[in-house]
Amino acid sequence: MARKIFTLLICLLVLWVFLELNNAWIKTTKYTIKSKEIPKAFDGLNIVQISDLQDATFGEKQEKLMRKIRKAEPDLVVITGDLVDSNRYDLANSLDLMKQLVKITDVFFVLGNHEVAVNKVDEITEALSALGVHVLRNQAIHLKKDHEFISIMGVDDPLMKGKQSPDKAMEQMIQAALSSVPQERFTILLSHRPELIDVYAENEVNLVFSGHAHGGQIRLPGFGGLIAPGQGWFPRYTSGEHQEKKTTMIISRGLGNSLFPYRIFNRPEIIAVTLKTS
Repeated sequence: MARKIFTLLICLLVLWVFLELNNAWIKTTKYTIKSKEIPKAFDGLNIVQISDLQDATFGEKQEKLMRKIRKAEPDLVVITGDLVDSNRYDLANSLDLMKQLVKITDVFFVLGNHEVAVNKVDEITEALSALGVHVLRNQAIHLKKDHEFISIMGVDDPLMKGKQSPDKAMEQMIQAALSSVPQERFTILLSHRPELIDVYAENEVNLVFSGHAHGGQIRLPGFGGLIAPGQGWFPRYTSGEHQEKKTTMIISRGLGNSLFPYRIFNRPEIIAVTLKTS
């Protein structure tokens, strides 16, 4: 009997360590994006992406997460939605991270489905703007360096368009964001939903940062994600780099959880992208 109890305790300990590593050990995934359309002035620009934090906490005052972000030496940070979680809304907790980020670099943010679902879009965006975060809502900001430009665009989550189909809603929002962007300029799009890559490609966006899929929540070794919202079982777009026509899309596996409380073979992730002029 004692041996069985001891074996059970060992198994529970191993399970706890496994879950802790899968849900608290942040990974930094690095990519290099090469394009002749990237101006020379922006060669070497480092962009750190955060997605789907969903009110998760990594150390006191997010110290573990901030340590990872600082180590990546970002020239700017992009946040692709779901900073909060509609099931356990705690804006103050999310703002702890934002207050620290704006002190080290420019921060750009777009809405995810959880910001919309919690029905507090104005409260969230006003709080972020007050801190100095660039909240992009179907618009573009033009970055200038040595007389050269790139444009960072951001679009709302399609839920903001109600019953309109996600594809049609996204097309309208991207067109609004592109309206101030010269045709030949290198464009970066922040959009929460990776499954709409066809819309991004049709609009010839150069680089897209996305999230939403949580890496498939449970990742099967050698196969990929198990399930993702908007894509169902065995989804195609859950993480990594994807190419569609002229568009490169980077998908973050995200940091937090929502309805299902655990990540399996799917560590929390931040993305670090370096732009290179080819």
